[in-house]
Amino acid sequence: MDPLAPSNAAEVLVTLGIDTHADVHVAVALDQLGRRLGSKSVPTTEAGYAEIVAWAEGFGALDRVGVEGSGSFGAGLARHLRSAGAEVVEVNRPNRQHRRRFGKHDTADAESAARAVQAWTAVGQPKSADGTVEMLRALRVARRSAVKARTQAANQLRALVFTASEELRTELRGLSTAKLVSAAARLRPGRRPADPTAATKMAMRSIARRHRWLSDEIAELDEQLERLVAEAAPALVALRGVGTETAASLLVAAGDNPERLRNWDERTREYVARRTAGGKSKGEILRCLKRYVAREIYRVLASPTTGLPAPTSAP
Repeated sequence: MDPLAPSNAAEVLVTLGIDTHADVHVAVALDQLGRRLGSKSVPTTEAGYAEIVAWAEGFGALDRVGVEGSGSFGAGLARHLRSAGAEVVEVNRPNRQHRRRFGKHDTADAESAARAVQAWTAVGQPKSADGTVEMLRALRVARRSAVKARTQAANQLRALVFTASEELRTELRGLSTAKLVSAAARLRPGRRPADPTAATKMAMRSIARRHRWLSDEIAELDEQLERLVAEAAPALVALRGVGTETAASLLVAAGDNPERLRNWDERTREYVARRTAGGKSKGEILRCLKRYVAREIYRVLASPTTGLPAPTSAP
């Protein structure tokens, strides 16, 4: 018998490392001394999540869980683990150079995640993704793709104008996007186009209608985004220059559990303390920090290594 082995399961503190995938998650369990207790693969279902918790608790008390991809493939698992009372730690995936050199092995990656948690090299708390901010994130995904598709539709309309017959091109060239969409939507090519001009009209009308549908979709999404942002952070959107899109971006970056963002750079802490003691408000300090970051970015871009001319003065 191993003299270092605990006398009973209750004394074992289990650390899990989990390599996540679309269909199967792979877990490795370690005890508090770093000894491997076992590995297990489960399907990415609620039953699979419950199975992995029960399996880990069979070794002892579940301490902490390192999850790779907690914001993507592992999002559902991370939510289940938190609801079960486990402390979830976000673990970065192995870098690509390491994978190219040593290959990809799910069990090894899961064990690496567990050891990163035990070594305290992985300490980040993942986003909870269970509230208003997660709603904002999902709606912004839809809006972003709709805006991209609408821009593509507008570009296609203009490309068809360039290659259209002279008569049609004369009628439509020089119009703004809104007027071009409106004019193209009114075109009457007939049900069976008999020549290139009629076919071009049908294509333009189809794209114009698509542009309108996308505009309606974007407007509907904007309405919901505006409502959710106003409910989640009314003080933020009340700030001058902060609109719905900017506020939503900041909220999504912070997540539904912004308390996880607690580690400021020590130099920033010292700067904030010094300027606060000097009588500066929080807003003034943030503006100073933004100006400093802008100057640093400008300085780097204008350095000799970039090949850009040096600025005559700071922005």
